Amino acid sequence: MRFKGLDLNLLVALDALMAERNLTAAARSIHLSQPAMSAAVARLRGYFGDELFTMRGRELIPTPRAEALASPVREALLHVQLSIISWEEFNPQKSDRCFRVMLSDYMTIIFFQRVIDRVAREAPFVSFELLPLVDDLEELFRRGDADFVILPELFLLNGHPKARLFDDTLACVGCRTNKELSGKFTFEKYMSMGHVMARFGRSQKPSIDEWFLIEHGLKRRAEVVVQGFSMIPLMLPGTSRIGTMPLRLVEHFAKTLPLRVVELPLSLPVFTLALQWPALQNGDPASIWMRKILLEEASRLAT
Repeated sequence: MRFKGLDLNLLVALDALMAERNLTAAARSIHLSQPAMSAAVARLRGYFGDELFTMRGRELIPTPRAEALASPVREALLHVQLSIISWEEFNPQKSDRCFRVMLSDYMTIIFFQRVIDRVAREAPFVSFELLPLVDDLEELFRRGDADFVILPELFLLNGHPKARLFDDTLACVGCRTNKELSGKFTFEKYMSMGHVMARFGRSQKPSIDEWFLIEHGLKRRAEVVVQGFSMIPLMLPGTSRIGTMPLRLVEHFAKTLPLRVVELPLSLPVFTLALQWPALQNGDPASIWMRKILLEEASRLAT
């Protein structure tokens, strides 16, 4: 089928090429032979008047023109999929939908395991792909690479729907034998001690507590920097270090590790964990079903 001279099937080929960056893998992903995919590349080059891809070994390197086309092509195909192809009654018991969810290690341990267990009972063929934190949420949603994101509410995007899950607070934690945590724990003592700190994503985004201190021109002494909150407790036993992390996660690890928890000497408010999903999926029956489960399990956890 042609639209203003463009064979719309070529857009599917272009999207696969941008995703896979390999001719053979792209052909396989959309069930084409390699010669047919090569012919599609030639037709794309002819239509757009651009090479679109150059070769580096077996890897396809997109040109600036191909990079500029990638997002609008992906968005157009998602519109077709979500608004036309997938618009049917959703049956959880028969669906083999895979939900892609971006969330932290903290939320995986404290919250999402509950969701996985429930879905396994109610929808045995539904699966999940849990994604690491990325810096560009807008691009993640635009390309349809995630169905949901779970983050502190203040880090979520404008322009996409969201819903509150539950609140948590931060606590200071150290080894049970750490004498510095006995008696009055002041802000001055907190700032003078060695810290295990979590930073996230490729750009090493700070956690809420570090972000708060940076905003006030303050800097802690970082002895160890880890990739997520769940690694902090493992770095504390037998040392004089301390860490700052969500209270629910501290309580989880305190069951098996020799930890001491003290009140954080910072005026940090309670923070809200929230769920966000692409605006394109707001009416998707499968997304609506999953949202209901996520909100119900969050309510159970909160109470």
